[in-house]
Amino acid sequence: MDGRARVAWHLRRLRVARGFSQEALAVDAGVDRTYVSGIERGSFNPTVEVLERLARALGCDVAELFAIPQADDEVPAPLRPGRKKA
Repeated sequence: MDGRARVAWHLRRLRVARGFSQEALAVDAGVDRTYVSGIERGSFNPTVEVLERLARALGCDVAELFAIPQADDEVPAPLRPGRKKA
């Protein structure tokens, strides 16, 4: 797994674990929602500054976005679609 895929994996994992939508994370980090989506899909290559802002919004260190996932880690599940909480 390359660095971009690791960032995508952990960004989605942390975002979902904290219950943030892509839009909420984007607002907190000061980036566009489509940019967060692109990073999670591995389509965009974010700068270190953007990674630091995303990590700060998620309440983690930027290094956590680059950790190698364990072999038994499951693919992060998406949040329930829609804007309202269940």
